[in-house]
Amino acid sequence: MRPDLFEAPDYYNLDELLTDEHKLVRDAAREWVKREVSPIIEDYAQKAEFPTQIINGLAEIGAFGPYIPMEYGGAGLDQISYGLIMQEIERGDSGVRSTASVQSSLVMYPIWKYGNEEQRQKYLPKLASGEWIGCFGLTEPDHGSNPSGMVTNYKDMGDHYLLNGAKMWISNAPFAQVAVVWAKNEEGRIHGLIVERGMEGFTTPETHNKWSLRASATGELIFDNVKVPKENLLPNKSGLGAPLGCLDSARYGIAWGAIGAAMDCYDTALRYSKERMQFGKPIGQFQLQQKKLAEMITEITKAQLLTWRLGVLRNDNKATSAQISMAKRNNVDMAINIAREARQILGGMGITGEYSIMRHSMNLESVITYEGTHDIHLLITGLDITGLNAFK
Repeated sequence: MRPDLFEAPDYYNLDELLTDEHKLVRDAAREWVKREVSPIIEDYAQKAEFPTQIINGLAEIGAFGPYIPMEYGGAGLDQISYGLIMQEIERGDSGVRSTASVQSSLVMYPIWKYGNEEQRQKYLPKLASGEWIGCFGLTEPDHGSNPSGMVTNYKDMGDHYLLNGAKMWISNAPFAQVAVVWAKNEEGRIHGLIVERGMEGFTTPETHNKWSLRASATGELIFDNVKVPKENLLPNKSGLGAPLGCLDSARYGIAWGAIGAAMDCYDTALRYSKERMQFGKPIGQFQLQQKKLAEMITEITKAQLLTWRLGVLRNDNKATSAQISMAKRNNVDMAINIAREARQILGGMGITGEYSIMRHSMNLESVITYEGTHDIHLLITGLDITGLNAFK
């Protein structure tokens, strides 16, 4: 792995829009990624393993539930700080950011928002410290973009619930101690259940042979007559809106994270264009390479402004689900296109593990699909602006 010489682009001086706390949080995450992630991530991606030794470090930089109140072990930060942490972690690797996103937005968030005080006290401090890692069970083998069609279900057995079904493409599943699982009750209403490792009939087989998010642990959740204590039901929200509320938080974090991946690809390509000599001059002096680089920094700047404004709206509790959807789709699409263009600037070197670009490009192929596909997010925007539902 080459030395991590990353310098973040800020073409429109967006740092002036950030508070001192924002910059302190971001810079701490950036230095941690340079020190702990960059030197090892290529090897772990090649081995298709998640580097579990970085979990404590993720907790220390506040990556687990940064906006969760301090009384539950969180950092009590605002939404822009959360976004900046996700940006810096995905600058290192999308798979590492996925672990932090799931822990924060898909496990801690629903326990905090939809759980009771006993559940918050029991689970959130252990999740915030990294002592426990969690996962989120929504997607099923036959129900991805249509989660309302889920077949995972539970029955009231008097003194417990009996859970059956399966979830697929679950980040953190292979080593998670706790899973927030969405299932239908006997009336067909969707509820959240907290399932703990060790409950009889609960298994988490790992997904292998991935060409994307290789440094992320992905698996299934299998429920075969799992007895779930009644106190593990999340009591304060039910229906499809409950998991979708979690996805709003996760998609918001992804919108920031994708900028990090794009910035890393741009910074790598810019530096390479100044060093690589062809026809007696650096390739950055050629018009076509300057066109690529100019378009990259333009798209990154637009995404930065979009996401900063979304963060302000989130802080004011004014951001809509459709606005979050737009940012997730736009920024991931921007990042994957920049990764492809950056790879071309590096030529053959761009496909090697000596540089991060091909790894980012492969990772973003998953990011553009999960938490709502590119096409689904277009339809969400279409519904919002026309009022006409293309899903029916």
